[in-house]
Amino acid sequence: MSTAYLLIGGNLGNRSANLQKAVFNIEQTCGKIVQSSAIYETSAWGLTQQPAFYNQALIVSTQHSPEKLMQALLEIEIQMGRTREIKMGPRVIDLDILLIDQLVQHTNLLQLPHPSLTMRRFALLPLAEIAPDLLHPLVQKTIQQLLEICPDQLDVQKLSTVA
Repeated sequence: MSTAYLLIGGNLGNRSANLQKAVFNIEQTCGKIVQSSAIYETSAWGLTQQPAFYNQALIVSTQHSPEKLMQALLEIEIQMGRTREIKMGPRVIDLDILLIDQLVQHTNLLQLPHPSLTMRRFALLPLAEIAPDLLHPLVQKTIQQLLEICPDQLDVQKLSTVA
C-alpha cells in the first residue's frame, strides 16, 4: 500500500458537485480516501482571466503503482468531461498527484513530487491542513514550512470543513 496526496479542483459547472463526484470516483477506482481537507476557493493561477477554482486535498491509500494511479485519475477527468484545449485554462475537474510517500520519480507520464507544489499556495494550504508534517523529499521541508515560505500570494479562502 502507498499513501498518495492528491489535489482535486475545478472552475467550471457546479464546482462543489464536481468535487463530490471526483471524490466518489477516486474511492471507486483508486483506493480508500483516508482524509480530506476543507474546500478552498482560489483565484485562477497562471491564466488568470477565468472563474475561481474550488480545490481540495485528499490522502488516498492505494495499491496502484504511481503510473496506474495517474492513468486512473486521467480516466476520471475524461469521464467527467475534462478537455485540454488551453494550457492552464478553465476545467470541469483537475486531478493532480502531489506526492506519493517519499517517492521521487520522473517519467513522461508523471513527475513526483509535483514539480510546482512548492510554488502554489492553492495546493500547499489544503495539503497543510491534513498533512502539515509531511516532508517534501527533495527540499527536505515539511508542507507547513513550505506554506510559510511560499512566494505565491494568490488569495485562497477556506469555504467548508468536510465531515
